Amino acid sequence: MTVTAQTKAILTDLMPGMMKHEGVWTGIYRHVDTENQLVDRHKARVECIFPHDGPYAYIQKNLFRWDDGREYRSTLNGVLRDGKLWWDNDNFDGCGWETDFGLVLLNLNRKDDPGANFYEIICLGDDGNHRARTWHWFKDGQLFKRTLCDEHRIMD
Repeated sequence: MTVTAQTKAILTDLMPGMMKHEGVWTGIYRHVDTENQLVDRHKARVECIFPHDGPYAYIQKNLFRWDDGREYRSTLNGVLRDGKLWWDNDNFDGCGWETDFGLVLLNLNRKDDPGANFYEIICLGDDGNHRARTWHWFKDGQLFKRTLCDEHRIMD
């Protein structure tokens, strides 16, 4: 399926708050265990794209950098189906949708770690240029960590 102006209009109608996330964001991601002890921290650059054409309704490009020089890059392509954005890549599959109050929620299953999944909540600040993301990680039904993402927009 190819994204058309009609598909983008449908996505805008279904997820008007999500559309406000378009642009480039930078920030810090902190992973904490269930005792709130820091287990990982890294810098992030996240680009959110809503293409006008092509096979995807949403594209997210991630660059994560650690202080020791490590880097991780990924591109996450989403399709619009049944009123939600859906992802299916090597690491995870699942979907995202928007609440009546503009919160974006995701439910993702880890393919690279059987039995693991996470739920994400994305909150956009009133100024539209700051956002908070929290991920709640479960393994075989048990919470084992959270990810706290503090980001600000650097480009529209």
